[in-house]
Amino acid sequence: MSLNDIRLLNESIDVSQSFHKTENLHFHLNRVTVLDAHTGRGSIEWQRHGYKIRTSFNQVMLPFERTGSWEFPPEYEQDKVLPFDISFVSDRVVRVRLSGKGPLGDAQAASPMIERLGETKWSAKEEEGTVVYESAHGSLTVERDPLRFVLRDRSGRVLTRTKQMADVAGLLNNEPRPTSFVRRSADLRRYMALSLELIPGEAIIGGGESFTRLNKRGQKLNLWMNDPKGVMNRDMYKPVPFLMSSNGYGMFVHTSAPVTLDIGHSYDGAQTVYVGDDMLDIFFFLGGPHEILGAYTQLTGRSPVPPLWSFGLWMSRITYNTQDEVLDVAQKLREHQIPCDVLHLDTGWFDVEWRCNYEFSPSRFPDPKAMLDRLKAQNFHLSLWQVPYFTPTNTLYQEAIDKGYVILDADGKLPTEDAIVDFSNPEAIEWFKGLITRLFDLGISAIKADFGEEAPLHGAYASGKTGRFEHNLYALRYTGAVYEASRRGDDHPVIWARSAWAGGQKYPVHWGGDPEATDGAFAASIRGGLSLGASGFSFWSHDNGGFVKRSPEELYLRWLACGMFSSHTRCHGQPPKEPWLFDEAFMDRFRAIVNMRYQLMPYIYAQAVVSAEKGLPMVRALCIDYPEDPLVWEIDDSYMFGDSMLVAPLFHSGHSARKVYLPEGAWIDYQTHKAYEGGKVHNIQAGAVPLIVLVKDGTLIPHIPLAQSTQEMDWEALEYVAYAADAKQAAGVVCLPNGRPELINYELSHGGQDKISVIRSQ
Repeated sequence: MSLNDIRLLNESIDVSQSFHKTENLHFHLNRVTVLDAHTGRGSIEWQRHGYKIRTSFNQVMLPFERTGSWEFPPEYEQDKVLPFDISFVSDRVVRVRLSGKGPLGDAQAASPMIERLGETKWSAKEEEGTVVYESAHGSLTVERDPLRFVLRDRSGRVLTRTKQMADVAGLLNNEPRPTSFVRRSADLRRYMALSLELIPGEAIIGGGESFTRLNKRGQKLNLWMNDPKGVMNRDMYKPVPFLMSSNGYGMFVHTSAPVTLDIGHSYDGAQTVYVGDDMLDIFFFLGGPHEILGAYTQLTGRSPVPPLWSFGLWMSRITYNTQDEVLDVAQKLREHQIPCDVLHLDTGWFDVEWRCNYEFSPSRFPDPKAMLDRLKAQNFHLSLWQVPYFTPTNTLYQEAIDKGYVILDADGKLPTEDAIVDFSNPEAIEWFKGLITRLFDLGISAIKADFGEEAPLHGAYASGKTGRFEHNLYALRYTGAVYEASRRGDDHPVIWARSAWAGGQKYPVHWGGDPEATDGAFAASIRGGLSLGASGFSFWSHDNGGFVKRSPEELYLRWLACGMFSSHTRCHGQPPKEPWLFDEAFMDRFRAIVNMRYQLMPYIYAQAVVSAEKGLPMVRALCIDYPEDPLVWEIDDSYMFGDSMLVAPLFHSGHSARKVYLPEGAWIDYQTHKAYEGGKVHNIQAGAVPLIVLVKDGTLIPHIPLAQSTQEMDWEALEYVAYAADAKQAAGVVCLPNGRPELINYELSHGGQDKISVIRSQ
């Protein structure tokens, strides 16, 4: 037996493997048998095929061969005729559903992944052999025989089209994989595969928090929520079945079943979506990245804006263990004038570390209320770690089992060693929320929703589904419960979550898991954040300096600087993380880095509000803002921070400069004020803070006097700084706390104004 033959608990699932087994039957998309053009409902014939061994000049292959039915009793049809339908959510969004077994069900049925499902009409035009549906932004053509779905933009340019057996252009009829479904011999389940054309040079981004290269062309992603124990492999804490193409379309696979995305990995000219379900439900989006993300997040939900204090520094380690230790850290932050808003208690606030019972240890935290009151007086918020798994020695273990609030297996027993809360059970949710609500009543401000990736595949859930459908939904249900338990009145809360699935952006903030304290993990973390942002998540963070081992000082400062230009920022991991535990020079540099963020808070908060309203990520890949530039679809080592700042972290130890590609236009260095021409690569030296930040020409950026917490900030003392090279005007967005975004314009030729300074670079 080899390692490839061993199956581990919660190992990622590769759905495509079922399509490669010779014992399985394949039914390939063939033709439309019925289609009512006005309702969009009809049926499709799927033709039966099987693999057949063929030799050719001393090489053995397995192409497909048409095969007849050989089943008893002889009542089963050779080919399958099954329903499909087409509907339209908006003038940018078309939905196609293909059944591999039985009725499709109600297209308007509630889904945990869908927030708002509208319905609109596209014009339908029937021609000989085709039906064309059109809107102001594009069209979907249904070619009847052989059946093809062809997506076009409003100019008529083909964006993508389905690939099936009739489209084979090479020597092998199984390359690319035809759009089909497989009937597995092991259990007679049916899984679906949709093949779509990839054009030369087309880039694909998204797929969740994927730590591999930003452009997924040539990659294979298994979308099965997993704890990858780091950020340097292909597994994901936050897989999302959503992709965007440089060719002008996006795609959301509406399912919670395991999904495998073969994006030109097996065959360069096609991307194949494999779904571990007998129905394929696909939403297509038309437009550029801004329009696609806006439409996708309108469908699946947008991130509310977290509270202002959450945008300040979060100070943490694994872990603070006593009340005195927490208060000492708070005191030293204020004594050393390190701005900070949140202290986080990780796994050590219980009687036994990691044994989460939602109770402060009475011996180590003798008076948590007094601790919280003192922190509040110093303008600190407290965040607490927890986990929804109860070990056998946990005082909540038996209670959760006795009340029926945990996941069982088909035999009515625990499927794992722990008792795992079943968030598909509404009563379990309310019980769980009660555990958290008591902590908020005591005075805490946030909960870290750690883990959530381990809902067992072999579990039986209160929803009536197995882990095949509930595993990926677990994070969505779990973080939703934590988020709602954190809510006070009408205010939007904030959580700190690790796991996610489609729609998880509704419950901010998510962070990038447990990276190694290395340059490679630093770069991989940023790639993960860019991919997650391209999957609809506005707010995201990462552990400054790395998590697994002590951070090397130089790496910690470079990573910290980058963290200041993330939507949220936290110092966390193996100690020491507190700057005074290094040396005076380190602490001075640490302070200067954090000061920069706090003075930039008006820009950060305004960009948070705008990003949330539009469904855009604050940390975004350059291709989202500059989609017409083909070079930026490959760039994943720099990013836009909001609308106006380009951030290029220093990923290499000992380096203080790096090459940076700048999109079109002029750019001004935020620290040195030197101007650079866009459309080319520059070797740029970092300023005092160890990273490179460039501001778009003609940008007006609001700043605020330095304060030690967001609560102490004077929002009536804003200063607007105009960054200009060639621009005659500067514009920027400002948003006061709990206010509306306001566009500020400034005529640069008019000279200085009150509270406005001008940095004009040559």
